[in-house]
Amino acid sequence: VKLKQGLKSAMAISSDGNAYLQESQFWRLYKEDPATCAIVMKTSVGVVYLLSCLLEPFMPSFSREVLHQLNMSPDEDLSFCDDKGETAKAKRPWDFVSAGHKIGKPVPLFKELKDEQVEAFRIKFAGSQAERILKEQAEAEAKKVAEKLKGTKLSEGSSKKKQSGGSKSKTAEEVSVAKLDIRVGLIRKAEKHPDADSLYVEEIDVGEEAPRTVVSGLVKFIPLEEMQNRKVCVLCNLKPVAMRGIKSHAMVLAASNEDHTKVELVEPPESAAVGERVTFAGFSGEPEASLNAKSKTWEKLSADLHSNGELVACYKDVPFTTSAGVCKVKTIANGEIR
Repeated sequence: VKLKQGLKSAMAISSDGNAYLQESQFWRLYKEDPATCAIVMKTSVGVVYLLSCLLEPFMPSFSREVLHQLNMSPDEDLSFCDDKGETAKAKRPWDFVSAGHKIGKPVPLFKELKDEQVEAFRIKFAGSQAERILKEQAEAEAKKVAEKLKGTKLSEGSSKKKQSGGSKSKTAEEVSVAKLDIRVGLIRKAEKHPDADSLYVEEIDVGEEAPRTVVSGLVKFIPLEEMQNRKVCVLCNLKPVAMRGIKSHAMVLAASNEDHTKVELVEPPESAAVGERVTFAGFSGEPEASLNAKSKTWEKLSADLHSNGELVACYKDVPFTTSAGVCKVKTIANGEIR
């Protein structure tokens, strides 16, 4: 079942038919040589009929519409069977549709897609089918969680209003995961720290003019060759910190098991765009330029970062989400993410 080859053959016939129609200059023949023009038209209609039959397994709705416009029954298909001695007629496309047949009203079969529609389809169908299904499930689950949280906040808010005379609570704002600037990054280069055996120094593209230098304590867990040219999730708004003489300007997120003997990187989908922000359904807002160390925002939020039983990276029960799907780890289920 060579599906791609079948489609490729059909499209080649389509290209040949289009070239034949254009090169014959039927508009000129219509005025100067009506008899030859009739042959060109009859042959072209035959090629269209042939294409509707060849493309029916791939685009049945397209084929039904073509046959409707040709005023032909979808129950009758062209046949070129060797056993029935029908292959010779394949060389005579002008005989596929009988003379005198009246076609239906022709209308355009396809409409032009605008740029925003193309982008919407690209996002909708990015990644594998399995990733898209997982993303839809995650979004549905996240929506449920968001609705539940919304109800909880409303009830909590009304009780606090009674107790404090309507004073605002800053707790929800302070712990919103939307404050984290987590992006899809691409490790361009990784090498061992010259002055620390347990540290890597990476150059990571996070969608800015220049890559960021990041220092990670992953030497004991991930081989150097596996750190090269791979996509990772990067926390970009931690305050830069010097680690054994080299300043780290971000943090690569990784999951660990219970006893911290195994560590794996949190990986976005392969088709996720470099620099794209990782989002959490139900939590909106812009990230802080730099996380406030005094308020311990990162410490509070990181306590709820983990991988679930399906290996999906989550904040509480809400997946790390990109336009191409959710972020995952390879094998560590129910591990903490830092």
